[in-house]
Amino acid sequence: MSLAPGQAVRVKLEWPETKGPCHIRTPHYLRGRQGVVERRLGSFANPEDLAFARPAAALDLYHVRFDQPAIWGEGHAGDAIVVELFETWLEPA
Repeated sequence: MSLAPGQAVRVKLEWPETKGPCHIRTPHYLRGRQGVVERRLGSFANPEDLAFARPAAALDLYHVRFDQPAIWGEGHAGDAIVVELFETWLEPA
């Protein structure tokens, strides 16, 4: 999957209890939330595989911007949170 700057995405709503044994690399407060891709940061070894000492394929890592008031219910219009997220945790919104 290749995501473009400005593309709307959603963080997958997955949990270890439903996905099975895994090393989830996404903040809980962002799961199921919609954001916008700011930029691609490059390709890096999948930390979920590295956590279990498995061979790790390279995955694209992105800066994704989220509206702060929508996430935490505080802040001002235009306030944002920018988070680094791997492509496997994102889906088109």
